[in-house]
Amino acid sequence: MTAPQSNLKAALWMGGSLACMLAMTIAGRETTRELNVFQVMEMRSIIGLLMLYPLVLRSGGIRAMRTTLPLQHLSRNIAHYAGQALWLFALTLIPLAQLIAIEFTAPIWTALLAMAFLGERMNIWKTGAIVFGLIGVTVIVRPGVAEVNAGQLVVLAAAVCFAISFVLVKALTRRDSAVKIIFWMLVIQSVIGLIPALHEWHWPSLHVWPWIFVIAFSGSYAHYCMARAVAHADATVVMPMDFVRVPATALVGWLVYSEQIDMFTAIGAALILGGNLLNLMARTRRTVTA
Repeated sequence: MTAPQSNLKAALWMGGSLACMLAMTIAGRETTRELNVFQVMEMRSIIGLLMLYPLVLRSGGIRAMRTTLPLQHLSRNIAHYAGQALWLFALTLIPLAQLIAIEFTAPIWTALLAMAFLGERMNIWKTGAIVFGLIGVTVIVRPGVAEVNAGQLVVLAAAVCFAISFVLVKALTRRDSAVKIIFWMLVIQSVIGLIPALHEWHWPSLHVWPWIFVIAFSGSYAHYCMARAVAHADATVVMPMDFVRVPATALVGWLVYSEQIDMFTAIGAALILGGNLLNLMARTRRTVTA
């Protein structure tokens, strides 16, 4: 059953997604101060699965989670797991403003992958978004002028993995519900992450446990909130709302960690977001005139 269209409801659900993503960013940094990235991800998946269970029950229980697309779920979650691991690792290396700005190059790589593997056509707007994004990354990283930080390259690789994941999940949403996709995400990532997590496992200290529960809840329900937002409004309406995450994350970095935002990061982020926004506006115009 299709949800009734409502931009207000979409905005409220995106507000929930934004809050979850900001909470996950802080919790990710706090947990990785003490724990290995793979252990954080394993605990996040297992605890997140328990937290998702009420929605699973409401959707018909475990039997209703059966899927006819196991290989697609597996492929998507291998890419997403790699992206999450790289993103958490980068979180320990660079300021939050740089992290989130470079992460937003994911739509660039998504467009290129969709053209290569899904047969989508390139146009002037998509090309413009890619050019703006690449210039933005160059401004932030400044290769040959400033020393390239390993964290910048790590989060760039994470953005490519997220793009692969998005292209794969785009096909999954045609057959499987949001709850089912998140359920299999948590199950598969719990399995593939078990051995890396156990390799350097140690019991978390008492003060880290609240952050573990925060990252488990926010990591699962950020996806759910975004899926509900898209159900209430077109993606061209919803996705620009996600751009608020860039200045919001930079603000969190400044308030919580006293991180300064340099001019190059601000200009680069503006170029990346500007290219994405132009592409979305063009898609909206084409939809209206079609």
